[in-house]
Amino acid sequence: MRTTHPSKGLFLISLLASGTILSQMVLYALSIFAGWDVRLNLVFICHSVFQWIGFAFLEYALDALVFSTLVLFFWKIGEQWLQASRLRRSFRAYEMRTLTNEWSRRHRADIRLISYPAPVAVTMGFFRPVIVLSTGLKDMLTESEFEAVVYHELYHYRSRDPLKVFSLLMSATVLWYMPILRWVQEQYRRDKELLADAYAIERTGSAANLGSALVKMIKAGKQVHVPLSCVSFADTSVNERIHRLLNPAAERPISVPVQSAFWSLSVFSFICFLFIYALS
Repeated sequence: MRTTHPSKGLFLISLLASGTILSQMVLYALSIFAGWDVRLNLVFICHSVFQWIGFAFLEYALDALVFSTLVLFFWKIGEQWLQASRLRRSFRAYEMRTLTNEWSRRHRADIRLISYPAPVAVTMGFFRPVIVLSTGLKDMLTESEFEAVVYHELYHYRSRDPLKVFSLLMSATVLWYMPILRWVQEQYRRDKELLADAYAIERTGSAANLGSALVKMIKAGKQVHVPLSCVSFADTSVNERIHRLLNPAAERPISVPVQSAFWSLSVFSFICFLFIYALS
């Protein structure tokens, strides 16, 4: 079930593009509120170009775009941080210390077992990720199925996927005028789930246990709602993952949304043009 996934390159390109725009907006805001003399800032360049071509009124629209983007950016970060903090505190209240220590030592990872009736299998945390598994999940699955789920989450844990997925999600949300970022975020998340499945199959030696665990969690239905900053076992690309488990040799064609890609490239190219204009 080894496949090549171009998402790593898309991940780096999208972060570079979004990071460039957001960093320039932050510098612009600091220059206004803190009085910094920030030269060659892209937003200041936009102001100069608008004045040069006689569209000075667009400066106000640009200011509105910059500050609305930054407000949305910090609002979303705060919202997700609060949701994740509440969920972490809730899980901590149900934690089973003995099983937690046992599974953490066994897999050399931070694995928390909680006494909770609903099936829970989630990896959360940006810089110090943890895997949270519930007794409801353990009781519902066989030992082999539960082990497959653990290895799936271990892939997310060791790849620090909560941080990566959330970074792309934030970029796609706040930079809504670059719609290709939304497609990249969805593509990346699907691919990471397939790679986590492949890792679990490699470690357990069979796709049957992972597939049956996934089906059982779908049938169970009632799962804990987790913030977007978390990576959960059965909340992404379920149908595609089951299809891949049944047909591991099946190809997964990538269909790039041409219109979104063209619009996003045009926006980014315009920003690059402004930067070149300032240096000329």
